[in-house]
Amino acid sequence: MSYYDDKNQQKSGKVVVSMGSPKQDFGSGKDAREIVQDARDEAFKIKKAAEEEILKIRTEIIEIEKRITQKEESLDEKISQFSKLESQTDNLKEAYKKKDAELSKTRSELVDKLSKVSSLTKDEAKNLLLSNLEEELKDDVAKRIKEAEEKIRAVAQEKAKDIIVNAMIAGSTDWVAEYTVTTLKLESEDMKGRIIGKEGRNIRTFELATGVDVELDSDIAGEVRLSSFDPVRREIARRSLQELVKDARIQPTRIEQIVERTRSEVAQDMSEAGRKAATELGLFNIPEEALDTLGRLKFRYSYGQNQLIASIETGKIAKKIAQEVGANTLLCAQGGLFHDIGKTEMDKEGTHVQLGVQLAKKWNFPPIVTACIAQHHEDEPFSALESIIVHVADSVSGARPGARHEAVEDYIKRLTDIEKAALVFPGVDKAYAIQAGREVRVIVQPDIIDDAGVVKLSHEIRQKLEAELNYPGQITVTVIREVRAVDIAK
Repeated sequence: MSYYDDKNQQKSGKVVVSMGSPKQDFGSGKDAREIVQDARDEAFKIKKAAEEEILKIRTEIIEIEKRITQKEESLDEKISQFSKLESQTDNLKEAYKKKDAELSKTRSELVDKLSKVSSLTKDEAKNLLLSNLEEELKDDVAKRIKEAEEKIRAVAQEKAKDIIVNAMIAGSTDWVAEYTVTTLKLESEDMKGRIIGKEGRNIRTFELATGVDVELDSDIAGEVRLSSFDPVRREIARRSLQELVKDARIQPTRIEQIVERTRSEVAQDMSEAGRKAATELGLFNIPEEALDTLGRLKFRYSYGQNQLIASIETGKIAKKIAQEVGANTLLCAQGGLFHDIGKTEMDKEGTHVQLGVQLAKKWNFPPIVTACIAQHHEDEPFSALESIIVHVADSVSGARPGARHEAVEDYIKRLTDIEKAALVFPGVDKAYAIQAGREVRVIVQPDIIDDAGVVKLSHEIRQKLEAELNYPGQITVTVIREVRAVDIAK
């Protein structure tokens, strides 16, 4: 197609394309624009696909670079480890060379010694060989001794637990602690008037004969309270009043007769109780006076715990422990039974430990039994295995759940006294008695008491509690020093 033909076709609005074949007409100008647009769309798609392919290839390249970097780091680490192993190998080589030199030296020495053995006697050669063997086995023996000690310590702890548990089982008693308040229930309120008598003669005679105070104005109808520091007197008064109410013949002469007879009955009961306690523990040939005095614990209580039953329990536990550890069982049983005997003499001057020691010496008790009484509260250093056993048995008996209780007022006072004893020390901020008075937690001011002072303060508080307060069991003193730093970010 010539140039002029092309021009003529453009003027007429038609486009003819020659493909080496018959001419083809693509229609009007509108069709051309669509073809161009399609071409553009196709080109955009090709471009987009190419960009996505490039992005994918770039991502793969980045991942490959990361893996290469990780492998390089791993390779560097392995090279470093290899260097360390190489260094350690060099050190082992040096150590090996030293050991080899030492062995060569030892071998030379042994050769020299063996050359001398030929001139030694049989005993001399034997001693020489034993000496060398002992030197070689020294480290091995020390190691075995240490292992044996650790094993023995572990076994000893388990054995100690078994001994204590078995002793507690053997010493268990079927009883419940009673309150110290002695009350008597009357059939009617009219009986109170007869107890008082004309112008109060009956009640005055009764109080004078028994040595107790009679409280008739109780909040509970028909109840009479008998008040006295002496539990034996309260028991005599309780029995006498019961018999008087039952007999209904309440008059001064009759009151004196019944009180006197009741006093003899109570004394006989206490004497029998002392003998029964000794027989229960298998103790014989005890002085009669000692057994009579022991029976007086039948009506005495400490923190709600009956003293005679507690003494029997302590004796049983001590006897069982003595059987387990190979101590003298009879001395432990006697020491446990009489360890609190001094509480029968509390109207005299001195602690119950001091009074108990005096009584033991008076009755010519064996020295070990006297030591058990003197040392059961660690007032003196332990002088015998039996005294340690009695101390442990007493602690087990008094500390077990349900053994002791006390009035609410006394309980609150005891906790307050414990807290006050800790608050008197300088630098103490707060003190709290917890766990029913078995632990006191003391919070100190950190700017006054340092870490070293905390340890010293705990010992000082412990000494003050032991010296000034009476309490069952033991008290753990925990001193807390806390430093806080607070700041606010704005």
